[in-house]
Amino acid sequence: MDVRQLLLLRELAERGSLTAVALALHVSPSAVSQQLAALQRTVATPLTEKRGRRLALTPAGHALAEAAVDVAAALDRAERAVGEHLESRTVPVRVCAFHSAALAWFGPLLSAVGETGGPPVHLADHDVAQEDFPRLVADHDLVIAHRPETGPPWPRRSLHTTHLLLEPMHVALAAGDPLARLRVLRVADVAGRRWISVHDGFPLTGALDAVAVAARHPLDVAHHLNEFAVAADVVATGDAVALLPARTTRPDPRLVLRPLADLDVRRSIDVLARPEALARRGVAEVLALLRGLATP
Repeated sequence: MDVRQLLLLRELAERGSLTAVALALHVSPSAVSQQLAALQRTVATPLTEKRGRRLALTPAGHALAEAAVDVAAALDRAERAVGEHLESRTVPVRVCAFHSAALAWFGPLLSAVGETGGPPVHLADHDVAQEDFPRLVADHDLVIAHRPETGPPWPRRSLHTTHLLLEPMHVALAAGDPLARLRVLRVADVAGRRWISVHDGFPLTGALDAVAVAARHPLDVAHHLNEFAVAADVVATGDAVALLPARTTRPDPRLVLRPLADLDVRRSIDVLARPEALARRGVAEVLALLRGLATP
């Protein structure tokens, strides 16, 4: 088997379409298709199949794409053995995060890297649906992602997960709200309020669903806002309440955050990466700094 063809199959598994693979690798979709066809001729069982207009992997294709992860890791180790320059601290480390994590940690991370003389760090923020976080590792060395604690786990295929933080989600109220005088709330206290939710499919949709289940009736969702800083600003007007992260929400005198005594809602914050990325000294160093920043 041609190693480059194996790695193309892995890219198709992670990026989801020929067009996405071609765009990422700066080649034409037909060139990708030709390479996959050449790989298919070396294997006795179908690796891909048409599903509507998309080219999808068969179970055998997924198995081979997963094996390609080990091939990529082995190639990375071999390349690093050729020269110490691959261990250089001058190679940039690409880090992306969802918005509230970026707001909480990007500044401190850059400060920590500066203090330790660590590698250059290139930052990006991405507001994506939960299922799209794993795909970001194709373009970034470290991806800070989040999901409801009780939601589906991150896929294990070709992905390494480092847990950073299990963060409670508290009810955010305007400081002048009568309920702000209470130190702890119950679901019944807030179930009848107007609420702010994230957009469907995005992380923490399930968190508000848990409140509705506990209340035994649908919530009155007035606004759909993915950015927690914007949600906090709306909450401060007294128009609605929201579930906001207890630790990474920036202090605001206009707001109070109160836990729910009868419902424990938490989100898991994790770092996703390709296994071969973590073999780089600079990436491992930046990951260690992120773990330190997330430690209570």
